[in-house]
Amino acid sequence: MAGYYKTEAIVLRSMRLREADRIVHLYTGTQGRIGAVVKGVRRTKSRFGGRLEPFSRVRLVMYEGRGDLHTVTQVECVEWYPRLREHGGAIYWAGAACESVLRLFGEGEGNEAAYNLLCHELKLLDARPEAAGGANLLAFRMKLLLAAGFVPELTDCARCGRNIAASLRADSPVGNGSVRFSAAAGGVICHDCGAGDGFTLDAPARSFMIGALAAPLREAPEAAGPALAQVERAVSGTVEYHAHVRLRSVA
Repeated sequence: MAGYYKTEAIVLRSMRLREADRIVHLYTGTQGRIGAVVKGVRRTKSRFGGRLEPFSRVRLVMYEGRGDLHTVTQVECVEWYPRLREHGGAIYWAGAACESVLRLFGEGEGNEAAYNLLCHELKLLDARPEAAGGANLLAFRMKLLLAAGFVPELTDCARCGRNIAASLRADSPVGNGSVRFSAAAGGVICHDCGAGDGFTLDAPARSFMIGALAAPLREAPEAAGPALAQVERAVSGTVEYHAHVRLRSVA
């Protein structure tokens, strides 16, 4: 229904609209992604100032009319993350994290876990800009898959349910702790089920994925380039198969 409402949000991105206005894409824990118009924000004496820049955490009073875009009427900054904005690398990877949320969650898809995860990610990159990078983003995306309900199976075969560790202890022709990963199957598959399906996921990549889910973002594991490339392939494949969207490449 049309009317005013209050919410808290992260600004995912901002785009110019006409001479003095902007369109902002916001993510909230209760209503999901929201597109909104900010009128007059580009004027020198705008009451909004710079409070609706990307990565800002804000409290808003919004007006929902009959159109697709809501209107921002009041804004209060909760977190600005100033150190993040001084570090070029942190800005890039924060943008990739926000874009991941923008692509994976649609309008009306409120998800408190995803919202809190994004807040934690921005807080981490502000406190430790040097933590920004491919490993951090992939750990964030693994947790985002968990919040979205798409997290792949990593300990048991996604087809037959056999424990992967037990499968590897057997006389497996794959060897070296490697398994197959299939987004269509829903995760790792044992050698009996995986002939010709998916791609090889080596032990370091699977270990990274398990560790990323278990540890807080600030304690996310590290991995070498080849392992991270396999993790990205698994994450991207899962998102494309289940959510039908593509994410920005980590490479």
